[in-house]
Amino acid sequence: MGQDTAVEEVLEFIWSERESGRSSVAALLEIEEVKKEADRSTLDAMCADGLITVESDTVTLTNTGESLAREAIRRHRLAERLLTEVLAMDEESMEKNACSFEHTLTPEVAESICTLIGHPPTCPHGLPIPKGNCCLSTRSEISPLVNPLDRLKVGETGRIIFIVSKQHTRLDKLSTLGIVPGSVVRVHQKRPAFVLQHGETTLALDIDIVKEIYVKTVN
Repeated sequence: MGQDTAVEEVLEFIWSERESGRSSVAALLEIEEVKKEADRSTLDAMCADGLITVESDTVTLTNTGESLAREAIRRHRLAERLLTEVLAMDEESMEKNACSFEHTLTPEVAESICTLIGHPPTCPHGLPIPKGNCCLSTRSEISPLVNPLDRLKVGETGRIIFIVSKQHTRLDKLSTLGIVPGSVVRVHQKRPAFVLQHGETTLALDIDIVKEIYVKTVN
């Protein structure tokens, strides 16, 4: 593992620990992937480079470190999505390959992957993927593999990849109906109401809800 890669792994770990409410130096030094390189001298070098600050047992990202960690996390979680949704890898294979694959991604490739898979808001584990410039732009030169459900034509079938609703009651209702990531649905009709076929069940959904469901077309 190269030094730059080790630094990226440390930055990612700090970001992930912060999401869980932790920021311990002791925990940082136990990361299996960077244990050989992420000794105290590595942390001292990162402090000198203005990436982190260390006080007692607490590590904090500087503005520069925050920016680099954000991009590293974005690449990693996009890699997980790509390997899972496009290459259909199981979780064990995905985890093993995502860590090495992410370090090969340029910003341009990361943007293209994000667009290709429909700007997913979360990784396969449900953790948020930081947005990139492509997520904030309506212009796209790549046809996404993952699209809002309302873009499917009548008769087309899609596998639900993610649902972006922030309303927990809406998510709970969809879950009760079996409309969850991994489910396969078929568009039965779009007007006057949007009607889905899910297994043996026919469901009518409000169009605002339909637009929050992202699917990958199934042939």
